Amino acid sequence: MSDSATVFDRRMLESLVCPVTQATLSYDAARQELVSKQANLAFPIRDGIPIMLISEARTLD
Repeated sequence: MSDSATVFDRRMLESLVCPVTQATLSYDAARQELVSKQANLAFPIRDGIPIMLISEARTLD
């Protein structure tokens, strides 16, 4: 399954929070990431699975 064919279930977003701040996350469909504006981090979504590890997060520009 390729990343472009994977669709993230947006309903899952309602139950996920940032592991750093416990704040809600926003979904960036173009980059396939969940974004925590408060923590300034973006968590990748791989094959439809959010990777909520701080070590895997990208720092926002």
